[in-house]
Amino acid sequence: MTDFDPAQHRMVPEQRWFDDFRIGERFILPSRTMTEAVFLAFQGASGDNHPVHYDLEYCKSRGMPGLLAHGLQTLVQTAPGAGLFPFLVEDCLVGFIEQSSKFLKPVFTGDTLYSALEIEELTPGRTTGVLGFRTTIHNQRRELVLEGKQRYLLKKKPSQG
Repeated sequence: MTDFDPAQHRMVPEQRWFDDFRIGERFILPSRTMTEAVFLAFQGASGDNHPVHYDLEYCKSRGMPGLLAHGLQTLVQTAPGAGLFPFLVEDCLVGFIEQSSKFLKPVFTGDTLYSALEIEELTPGRTTGVLGFRTTIHNQRRELVLEGKQRYLLKKKPSQG
């Protein structure tokens, strides 16, 4: 036997609860360049076989500089699991309850995307609360290509005693 405890093997040892978050807190997600491999992986996962997403000559014949990302391929770049948020709420996360997005600019092969989640809603309940993020994605040209919302149900801190 060793002193190792799998329950203590965490990315973030200090857990947070609904009560610990504040409006305006930002969670930055790692940037990602939309390579042809990313397009291929998304096509395989989604089953979307429209040539605008995988046929470069098709895209060029329509005046596009490269393959056009599917909207959901862009949206998936706001997955909180790419950053620290889900590691902070392992003990209190009840569920992902809502998502909406607006696609503002096209995303093409070679674009680098920079995603962020900013808390804009904290609606307390009796034992839980809703935490709402404003989600944004900018490209390397500093253009806002997506904005949206995500909402999560979190437990409040357990009472001590």
